[in-house]
Amino acid sequence: MHDDRKLAQKHSLIPIEKIAAQIGIGEDELEYYGRYKAKINREDTYDSRGKRGKLVMVTAMTPTPSGEGKTLTTIGLSDTLSSMGQKTIAALREPSLGPVFGLKGGATGGGHAQVVPSDEINLHFTGDLHAVTSAHNLLAAMVDNRLHFDGPSGLLDCRRTTWNRVLDVDDRVLREMVVGIGGPLRGIARETGMDITAASEVMAILCLSKNIQDLKERLGNVTIGYSPKREPVFARQIKAQGSMAALLKEAMKPNIVQTLEGNPAFVHGGPFANIAHGTNTVIATRMALQLSEYVVTETGFGSDLGAEKFFNIVVRTGHIPPPDAVVLVATVRALKHHAGVKRDELQSENLDAIEEGFDNLKKHIQNMKSFGVPLVVAVNRFSSDTDREIDQVKKLCQKENTRVAESRLWAEGSQGGKELGEQVMEAAEKDKHDFKFTYESDLSLIEKIEKVATKIYGAKSVAMEGKIRRKIQRIEDRGFKDFPICVAKTPASLSDDKELLGRPEDFTLIVTDVSASSGAGFVVVYCGDIMTMPGLPKTPAAERIDITEDGEITGLS
Repeated sequence: MHDDRKLAQKHSLIPIEKIAAQIGIGEDELEYYGRYKAKINREDTYDSRGKRGKLVMVTAMTPTPSGEGKTLTTIGLSDTLSSMGQKTIAALREPSLGPVFGLKGGATGGGHAQVVPSDEINLHFTGDLHAVTSAHNLLAAMVDNRLHFDGPSGLLDCRRTTWNRVLDVDDRVLREMVVGIGGPLRGIARETGMDITAASEVMAILCLSKNIQDLKERLGNVTIGYSPKREPVFARQIKAQGSMAALLKEAMKPNIVQTLEGNPAFVHGGPFANIAHGTNTVIATRMALQLSEYVVTETGFGSDLGAEKFFNIVVRTGHIPPPDAVVLVATVRALKHHAGVKRDELQSENLDAIEEGFDNLKKHIQNMKSFGVPLVVAVNRFSSDTDREIDQVKKLCQKENTRVAESRLWAEGSQGGKELGEQVMEAAEKDKHDFKFTYESDLSLIEKIEKVATKIYGAKSVAMEGKIRRKIQRIEDRGFKDFPICVAKTPASLSDDKELLGRPEDFTLIVTDVSASSGAGFVVVYCGDIMTMPGLPKTPAAERIDITEDGEITGLS
């Protein structure tokens, strides 16, 4: 059994300028953050019509508490393709401090498939999330400043101001709060709240913008509230977009680090996938595509969340092409979990449970095939898995006419991913590619919700209160009907109920709220008890993280 931190510490890191040189980036194009990480200051010359690398997107079956290894598969597959003679770049999201100190821990891979320096990447990195937090909260300050000087009859109705503040820490007590109390010098008293930075619309805008001009336009289109006549008020009306973009200037530049095997990785942007669209920046992906033969990127949570949004939101912008292949990560443990096996029994061989739990993976296979993109299932092997269990998963996938490969990336690094790498290259270069969206832009928002609910989640129907339907109608009347939807729901189930494991059927998706992210260019659809500001678990990861007298950080996984 590997200790991820000790394994990473055994590797000698390569100066970042040498990593950058592998993909044709010169020292004069780097802005250094220490010896082993840097920002890339290069003009975007990406042209989707010209020669470019092939894009591989990594997703997974429905997540479980055991973890499926999606990030390590992304990193390890990138190393594998590099070892097979393909110039390859991994493109990943930046970790949020919320999960790092909360339930999930760090997000830099594991075993022999990691990006490094992991401590720095997990903690502050190059300051991008802080820049997003500052830009978001600057707008909030300008909103309250306008309310203070204009009074109740000004541009904004203080009762209908919708722009919250953000913080990159899980802090449930800040979900709802009252500001401006204590007298007129402190502004207008009103109810508001805080979200986590990864759920900020500014984060989504950063990740979807192709350049500064696009960024400023999107920031200006952010809805901050409504006027006394109930007309939407935008950030550009209080002249906020310029100063917000100035704060994001450095954050727009992709970050380059390295894998344990000395290959380049871009780690840039970090939106959540259950309350945002869950993909790294299009700037990083575009740059990687023009510098390599293969780009391996990941999306958040299962295919029903991150992958669906990657296709229907990110690809729809036209800034990047549809992937040339999709890798769907599955584990024996996850299949058993979705068959109802208890966590302390997951390590025992159980072929019947694999058969039963395969319904969940089968639905994710069908989801990915619905987009018309070549697919490979990667069976991420844990040390407790038996050969009979791995063989059974393979046979079940083959019955679905789906490419499948065992992955030993955690234990063996690139050498453990040869079968997966070969399957991915064959799929990307030989299999039929007939991409299609889940829904067309001209459908109504309710029709789009129904398409995703029935086609991707497997729901029988969609239900919402009349006030939600009226709210959707108002969003459409304000010119946002053609927007794609971004469904915020639990990642623990294909449904909106985290207790429904496997492949739920005949359920009704309950829509509890909607909001227009007019700057990002999508409509957020809230389902079930989804929170935009998570809370810490009973025993948060923060309790085991420490620093020694000689400066070594401990307990960060």
